[in-house]
Amino acid sequence: MSKAITFSAYGAPEVLRLSEVTTPEPGPGQVRIRVRAASVNPLDLKIRSGLMAKAAPARFPVIPGLDAAGVVDAVGEGADAAVGDEVLGAAVGGSYGEYALLDRPVAKPPALSWEVAASLVTVGQTAFRVLRQLGAKEGQTLLVHGAGGSVGTVAVQLAAARGITVVGTVGEHDIERVTALGATAVRYGDGWVERVRAAAPQGVDVVFDASGAGVLADSVALTGDSARVITIADMSAAQHGVRFSAGSTDPADESLTQLVRRAPAGELDLPVWRAYPLHQAAAAHGDIEARRNRGKAVLLP
Repeated sequence: MSKAITFSAYGAPEVLRLSEVTTPEPGPGQVRIRVRAASVNPLDLKIRSGLMAKAAPARFPVIPGLDAAGVVDAVGEGADAAVGDEVLGAAVGGSYGEYALLDRPVAKPPALSWEVAASLVTVGQTAFRVLRQLGAKEGQTLLVHGAGGSVGTVAVQLAAARGITVVGTVGEHDIERVTALGATAVRYGDGWVERVRAAAPQGVDVVFDASGAGVLADSVALTGDSARVITIADMSAAQHGVRFSAGSTDPADESLTQLVRRAPAGELDLPVWRAYPLHQAAAAHGDIEARRNRGKAVLLP
């Protein structure tokens, strides 16, 4: 037996409880890690609150969490890691616990902190995937809504490194930071369209909406084509003819390996706002729902 955060009914952060659970055993190709850090993602909050209940009904009790980093302590047949390896990856069956299972572990460089290692997985792969789907090329202009958030932060840096001109909508407190990452940062809110046009007089080629802030109609108007806009956060996408990007990563995808190489080399910055003890998972969810965070929140078992 081991400890993990669970919930047995949809609801507010307070439904999260520290519980005794059966320690998971790795199946073929899997590894079990002793978790050193687990990332808290917005999707965790949507699942816990019941917003995803129609699309993916929960089987209670649920151990939340998508990402983890830790030390391998057991391996399944054919697993691509050994006991004692430091790894990170997407968790199978939840990551908010002392132990987690990973299907496709990626080696963690010694210079990469546990907190950043856990934080990179979902947000990094999401940013990588959407940029690939948009097909943005060197010399084009990309607009990133929510450029101050974790996914937006990674997308800005990946795009700028490819020679793409990036404009990002952000809160006032994020203008300086996002500008330093290689984007032209403009304040979101009323008048954002005019501010974007002023920042990009050459026009906007493609749009990545990571904000879900009701910006799709104007984004389509800016590009002139709904096929040039992708959102990961606005459930009204279909009403605007916009693609909603979601889903798991292809097993052959090497994006996480590439991201892990960039971070210790100083080529990728992902701010970790706060680390919480595992038993304070409800506080972490509450802080994110109240938009108090300025970067990733992680749990430390």
